[in-house]
Amino acid sequence: MTTTPIAIVGVGKIARDQHVPAIADSSRFALAATVSGSGGIEGIENHGDIDALLAARPDISAVSLCMPPIPRFAAARAAIRAGRHVMLEKPPGASVAEVLTLERLAREAGVSLFATWHSRHAAGVAPARDWLRDRHVRRVRIDWKEDVRKWHPGQAWIWEPGGLGVFDPGINALSIMTEILPAPVYLRKATLSFPENRAAPIAADLSFAGSDEIDVEAAFDWREEGGEIWQIEVSTDDGTLNLREGGATLRIDGVDQAVEGRGEYPALYERFGALIEAAESDLDPMPLIHVADAFMLGRHVRVAPFHD
Repeated sequence: MTTTPIAIVGVGKIARDQHVPAIADSSRFALAATVSGSGGIEGIENHGDIDALLAARPDISAVSLCMPPIPRFAAARAAIRAGRHVMLEKPPGASVAEVLTLERLAREAGVSLFATWHSRHAAGVAPARDWLRDRHVRRVRIDWKEDVRKWHPGQAWIWEPGGLGVFDPGINALSIMTEILPAPVYLRKATLSFPENRAAPIAADLSFAGSDEIDVEAAFDWREEGGEIWQIEVSTDDGTLNLREGGATLRIDGVDQAVEGRGEYPALYERFGALIEAAESDLDPMPLIHVADAFMLGRHVRVAPFHD
């Protein structure tokens, strides 16, 4: 198997914690360079912007874009136009239109584009999808709650328009929901709670429905101080399924199931390598579409100011 040189664009917490170790353990990729205005990774060539990288390193055929969603479109477009394969951190863009535009550009350029949803690669997700495939789902309850001060300390961009607010983690739950349910659902109503001093929501309550009488309720909250709650419960005519710890553990009718996985981010890079090898792309916009629908249909309420 040929090792592909890859560059990371945007060296923040997620890149250091997840992408760099995943690439280091990958047999498909080797980290050849970074793009960071605030310093890259020790021992790795760094460039100040993506244009400099693309000009200096034509040998780097793939880039992994790890910056916030607002600047991601311009970087992805530049890389695609330069003939590079592109991997997008979630969410894949700041708008649905951006994502669909990138899909068209990648198709025209003949490069692979991978919009990643890392939570879909949690160990319990694929077994949950398989168990639900032939069952009639009645109800789904999603609780995705964490402390923003722990997971996004001092990250002002996440509170700005396009930063998604609580939907930054909440979209992980939506990516699992859309992966495991045997039939699609659509948003019926939503309530989004905006701190008085912020432009993005700190909490959201969502209600979905489907064509087969399924009822889905989701609660996202960034004010949880007692530890993370990342869980999905699915009630069917033939038992109840629980995904916990962000999909890492699976329980069916109260019995823990044995699940295996190589890790979410290593699985992403394995998938990206396979897409490049097959000259294919993987771009599912549905989790982002659900978020866009929430902003469009949701009732906005003001809550107490948030201070980091």
